[in-house]
Amino acid sequence: MELKKILVVDDEAPLREILQRGLTQMGEYSVEVAQNGQEAIEKIEKDIFDLILTDLMMPEMDGMELLKIIKGTRPEMPVIMMTAYGSIDTAVEAMKTGANDYITKPVDFRDLLLRISKVDQENRLLQENRLLRMEVRKKFEFSNIIGKSRKMQGIFSLIQKVAPSNSTVIIYGGSGTGKELVAKAIHYNSPRTDQPFIPFNCSAIPETLVESELFGHTKGAFTGAVQTKKGLFEEANGGTLFLDEISTVLPSVQVKLLRVLQEKEVMKIGSTERTKIDVRMIAATNEDLEVNMKNGKFREDLFYRLHVFPISLPDLRERKEDIPLLAYHFLDLYSKEAKKEIKGISKEAMHLLLEYHWPGNVRELENAIERGVIMAEGEFLTPQDLPGDLVEGFSFLIRRGAKDRKSLDEIKAEYIAQILKQTDGNKKTAADILKVNPRTLYRFEKKGASGESV
Repeated sequence: MELKKILVVDDEAPLREILQRGLTQMGEYSVEVAQNGQEAIEKIEKDIFDLILTDLMMPEMDGMELLKIIKGTRPEMPVIMMTAYGSIDTAVEAMKTGANDYITKPVDFRDLLLRISKVDQENRLLQENRLLRMEVRKKFEFSNIIGKSRKMQGIFSLIQKVAPSNSTVIIYGGSGTGKELVAKAIHYNSPRTDQPFIPFNCSAIPETLVESELFGHTKGAFTGAVQTKKGLFEEANGGTLFLDEISTVLPSVQVKLLRVLQEKEVMKIGSTERTKIDVRMIAATNEDLEVNMKNGKFREDLFYRLHVFPISLPDLRERKEDIPLLAYHFLDLYSKEAKKEIKGISKEAMHLLLEYHWPGNVRELENAIERGVIMAEGEFLTPQDLPGDLVEGFSFLIRRGAKDRKSLDEIKAEYIAQILKQTDGNKKTAADILKVNPRTLYRFEKKGASGESV
């Protein structure tokens, strides 16, 4: 068994010798000693210790100064302070500075062993948490944002470049393109990785409550404010706050967001006190903020503050070469979850996946595969296992009998109507899919209403 290494720091030689001999005799520890803070620093620079046991009152460099240096260079290294002045104030100051525990002189050896054991257990727990964080982090590595297309490789490159910085990022993309996943990838590959990542959808709650959620409020600031509440900016201090659907926030909130970006401080509703914060902001929207700005819906100054590093995510239909890769990823995921052995996706089903225009993007594809796995009765996913929207969009083009043949104009009209239905009547989106001018769709609707052929 590898012995735990302890460094004892004290200017009194008899105490150093007693502690070294007593701890060594336990058979669990390898003990080194230092007679002052400077000697301790030299030993710490050359070696890694499982625990530092240091006196508080020493000439030249006292224990508090040594503690600050240790926590500044090796913050993970546990420290127990020894003091003959056992005052609460001294103990509190040491603990605030980063000491893991303290013990009063004369040292009770049994008490010391209990405290060492307690600190050791706490340290093991911290290491386990670090491993758990690393596991979570792996989930959001660039390689796990799936995509081999040139556009997605470009996105990976942008994430790699911006992650190490503190720059504000704005992510553009349609619903379901993975904006939050990209925000997490930036956070978990940044120096803030061990700090909070807090996502907030600005359109998920009533507009009037967004300000309170972001900035917090004091007790009695408004009806229902029964206690003082921290805002998300304070909760995310040291980490990252991800604001999705940023285009929906009210002008009054936009002003406060601008102050946060400019002054790095927040003020609760009902308070005049400003609180300094250190938060990286990542925003996202499925709207064109520049158009909103020009139309007076979004503040120009806030737009330029947010627009430091824009990332535009492509719709799934713009990177169709990624569809098989994503489909098989979700197939493996949900097959294991459902405990089904599904070998793959049939050619016909894959054809539907590749031809469908995916208005809901990757999220819709994931939902389609999840449903397919639930419905599947054979070894391969078939068109019958997929959602009706996918099959319905192309059913008039396949499996037509001789008695059910339609003219090209009829097929065109049916297909256009289907695309308009699936895009909720959004002519711009439908025109993008059909590769036609939006005016064509207005003419189509006009002719359809009058009974003319298209």
